[in-house]
Amino acid sequence: MGTDYVHGYTPAETRRLTDQAGTLADLLHGGTTYPPGSRVLEAGCGVGAQTVQLVTRSPGIELVSIDISEESLAEAKARVASLGSPVDFRLANLYELGDEKVDHVFVCFVLEHLADPVAALAKLRSLLEPGGTITVIEGDHGSAFFHPQSPRAQAVIDCLVDLQAAAGGDSLIGRRLQPLLEQAGYNDVRVEPRTVYADQYLPHLVDGFTRKTFVAMVGSVRERALAAGLMTPAEWAAGIRDLSRSAEPGGTFHYAFFKGVGRT
Repeated sequence: MGTDYVHGYTPAETRRLTDQAGTLADLLHGGTTYPPGSRVLEAGCGVGAQTVQLVTRSPGIELVSIDISEESLAEAKARVASLGSPVDFRLANLYELGDEKVDHVFVCFVLEHLADPVAALAKLRSLLEPGGTITVIEGDHGSAFFHPQSPRAQAVIDCLVDLQAAAGGDSLIGRRLQPLLEQAGYNDVRVEPRTVYADQYLPHLVDGFTRKTFVAMVGSVRERALAAGLMTPAEWAAGIRDLSRSAEPGGTFHYAFFKGVGRT
């Protein structure tokens, strides 16, 4: 879909995506349901972590879930099979989809990896029936605030931001959702932040988000960062160690996702 996936296709990344989806299910999917019989396209389903939420929260929909990775689709099929909800999984590039119409489109953590998100959104708009909707969810790594504050921890986050930019993506894309949707021709665009805050009194978020989602996400690009000469192994280890302190007693972590909805 325009870039390589900077986090890699590994078992560890599959676990991270699963942890993220489960921990943030209500935060990200709250307010998003589709009527039975609606034809819904999930563009970029990955390993199916969000697919599970779609079929669970909107029973009776006709869901088509696409991805460019055969390996990820296999994971998604296996994950959804136990739910007994039929999903039409397809190997496809969203830029090259045909003209098959749908009522709604759902896109989660996909635009950040694309070199031309406006073109992708415009293509998806062309598939929507009149009055159809698109829901887009993206993060923004610039919204990560944590305690204890550490320049070394910030440096490893910046490595991820720089590597994703070098690959053609944008890990700060959340703040751009509103103009991107309008540039792609959507109407009635509404965007709102969905904020995560974790401290020792919210242990499920400390474990599920701070440790298993965010720190794990940054850690997934270690080899790329070292290969690019962005850091030495010692500098990387120190940065991850400092970042991990935000998941320890006395540590805090804040992050904002952005959820946008538009209509044809």
